[in-house]
Amino acid sequence: MKFDPYTVIIKPVVTEKAVSMIERENKLTFIVDRRATKQDIKRAVEEMFDVKVQKVNVLVTMRGEKKAYVKLKPEYDASEVAARIGLF
Repeated sequence: MKFDPYTVIIKPVVTEKAVSMIERENKLTFIVDRRATKQDIKRAVEEMFDVKVQKVNVLVTMRGEKKAYVKLKPEYDASEVAARIGLF
């Protein structure tokens, strides 16, 4: 896949579970392109939000969308990034 951070990440997920993960686990949740690898997702998040990523977990939902859980390194605050992108 040709790497462009703005095509890898489709949209942030805003559910009760996603918001609680931001607060409790320092994780952001995104719907991403089905062809994106964990490395693509990590690079896209680091470039778009100017943070460092510790870990990326992915799963394909029942709807056929690929969901990525992105854990930020401890020195970065997921709630600050969420506020910057307008989640709350």
